[in-house]
This record gives sequence, C-alpha cells and structure tokens, in this order.
Amino acid sequence: MNFGKNLQYLRKLKAMTQEDLAEKLAVSRQTISKWESESAYPEMDKIFILSDLFSISLDKLLRQDLTKKRDAYSDIRIKTIERFRMARYVVISPEPENDSIAHMQKWLVDSGLEEYPGYKPRMIGWDFPHLSIEQINVFGLRGYVSAYIIPENFTPRCGGAEIAWQERDTYAIITITEPFRDAFDLIPNAYKTLLAYIEKNKLAMHNCENRICFEEIYEYEGTQFMDVYVPIDQV
Repeated sequence: MNFGKNLQYLRKLKAMTQEDLAEKLAVSRQTISKWESESAYPEMDKIFILSDLFSISLDKLLRQDLTKKRDAYSDIRIKTIERFRMARYVVISPEPENDSIAHMQKWLVDSGLEEYPGYKPRMIGWDFPHLSIEQINVFGLRGYVSAYIIPENFTPRCGGAEIAWQERDTYAIITITEPFRDAFDLIPNAYKTLLAYIEKNKLAMHNCENRICFEEIYEYEGTQFMDVYVPIDQV
C-alpha cells in the first residue's frame, strides 16, 4: 500500500500544506501527518473526498506508487517571453492533434521556412477553446492549434496557415521529461501543478484576452522534453 507517500506527493503537487489539506477535510494537521506517515488511515468517506480533490482513482491513490513520476517535473520558473510571430493552423475533430501537427509539418517544407537561413524549427501547440457546447458534448469534437514560431521578415511561399503575432507576456513554466511515457497523467498533472502554484501565489490572470497556454516539445541529448507555459499576471 502506497497511500501515505501518494498523499504527500499529491498534496505537494497541488502546492498545499498539511494545514491546507486538513482544512479541506475538516481534520487536524496532525491527522494529515499520521496519514502521510501511515501510522493511521482515513475512513472511507475521507478517501473518497481525497480521490475527488486530487482527481485520481482510488486504485491509483491507494496502490500505485505515484512518486515514481516525481522526477518527471522540473521546478516551476517564471519567464517573460517577448512578442513573437507565428504561423498557426487549427483542426477541430475528435482527435485533432495529429492532423494539426501533420499539416504544419508539411507547411514547414512547402512554405520554404525549413530552408530559411539560420532557422531552427520551433513548434508550439495548445487546445483551441472556441467550441460550442454542442460540438463538445453532442459530436465529441475538440480543437487543437499547432504553430511554428517564424522570423519577423519571413514571407511564406504558400498559404495554409494563419500568420499572427503573440504579444509579450509572462508565464509560469514547468518542464516534463519524457512526457509521452504516460501522457494522460504527466501532461494534465503539469497543468494542475502550474495552476495550483498560480493560485497559491495569487498570480492568476485578470485579463485573459488573446493570452494562451501552450506546450513546446523538443529533444536534448536524446531525451524528449515538453515545456508547459501558463500566462500569469506579472510579479
């Protein structure tokens, strides 16, 4: 049983103190400490609350060793990204990511961007949020945007992508090592970790217009990484 160390891991992932968690469960801090050291265990009603609070199944909470994923994440850092130009393409479908990425990979060649002197391709991507409730719930559709960051003076020799500017912004960033070895856990948990950090430090966005969360995948010395960016109010 891995409950104690899983609870501690999830609590820290959410940037919560023992006092914070105790308050949510209407117990004492000492009770949380006992649960984490496994000198005592919660009643089932508290376990159900913990499962909902951390959006995790009972099986994972009680049995799996979640701490094995701890080394997958970097520390959170804050960085201001200067205004940049990009070529982007959105796909709306039940599984839009692969189609959107494939389209832009072809565009990279057709547009002449791949041949641009000194250019090193940088692709970013994010969920396209502007779908109706009917598209999501009735038709099971999602939207995804893939984009290449492009030089300011580059002129593509074909269409097929929207050219746009992303304004200067400040982001909370976390890096995931080998994100696709458990993508359905590692990537969502990266966002949860960033959002918990933002809430804890009172950095939430007040003006959300034209601001995006995005991901960038790259390789370094044979290992794949993903940087996850969430915009924040400047500190």
